[in-house]
Amino acid sequence: MDSNVEDNDEYEIKKIIVDDGQAPMRIDKFLTNRLLQVTRSKVQNGIRDGLVTVNEDLVKSNYKIHPGDEITVMIPINAEYDGVVEPEDIPLEIYYEDSYLMVVNKPAGMVVHPGTGNYTGTLVNAIVFHLQNTDLPVLPGNDPDRPGLVHRIDKDTSGLLVIAKKENTLKHLAEQFHDHTVERKYQAIVWGEMGKEEGTINARIGRNPKNRTMYQTYPEEAIDSSKDAVTHFRVLNNYYYVSLIECVLETGRTHQIRVHMNAVGNTIFNDQKYGGDRILKGTMFSKYKQFVDNCFKMCPRQALHARSLGFIHPETGKKMFFEAPLPEDMASILDKWRNYVKDRIEK
Repeated sequence: MDSNVEDNDEYEIKKIIVDDGQAPMRIDKFLTNRLLQVTRSKVQNGIRDGLVTVNEDLVKSNYKIHPGDEITVMIPINAEYDGVVEPEDIPLEIYYEDSYLMVVNKPAGMVVHPGTGNYTGTLVNAIVFHLQNTDLPVLPGNDPDRPGLVHRIDKDTSGLLVIAKKENTLKHLAEQFHDHTVERKYQAIVWGEMGKEEGTINARIGRNPKNRTMYQTYPEEAIDSSKDAVTHFRVLNNYYYVSLIECVLETGRTHQIRVHMNAVGNTIFNDQKYGGDRILKGTMFSKYKQFVDNCFKMCPRQALHARSLGFIHPETGKKMFFEAPLPEDMASILDKWRNYVKDRIEK
């Protein structure tokens, strides 16, 4: 069980009924004893990532099981992964590199690190190959298959990531992320108009209790099932039925921009998980439907891009700032929407 579950839905569902004579025991220890060849850390990661429920409720690793409890475990079908990252000769778009760190532009469709259903072909596999003679550090509490990683972006989100080569670099970059001093801006194409030119979405985020590969917003008092999340947005352009926006994150929750935009009625264009892969704004004329379908085909993923990244270099103290232009798929559909708006104005 690992943490990239949102990108793969192929699981074996295992149900365990706790015996009447079972003494109280932490669920992570219980499952480690019951599931062959699965380490306790993997079990804990699976519990953390919502792959384990007790009586249909999410629990924490320290939950004490009771006789009669029904435990449901989602086990990846492709569970033979041994946690060893294999170097793979995969091209990297490197924006910057020195002895301490590197900044890369991840393409859409590439998973950041090995995990459920994605044990090869990841960004980490490519980095390990590129830095074959480098013993990359791992953040405390992370699995060894996440070397050098300070942060992540979703598989189908493109954009900039910083990779640490040395332990001290990793530590200082992690502190900057924790203190929210890292500058990160995203660009997204969303359905509809935002209603105002700029604003802030402050809504807690947690897992969807009915679909544990999805997330949703929660009320402020739901502190046990969610975490605080703040997204600032600014409208860059409106195209009648879609808008190009810029987002700045105060927090870095999983799927944060995707969930917040969905919550306010501006789902990210072609975000299949959150319903953006159907017409949410506009007409139902066949010509318009064909136009949107063509846009979906041109950008067959959520239209979200990690555009810029700024941080203080842990070794030199210099301010580093990088920008990656919109990838071709997002730029192409924006061109189509610009032409669509132009045609409407001229008519």
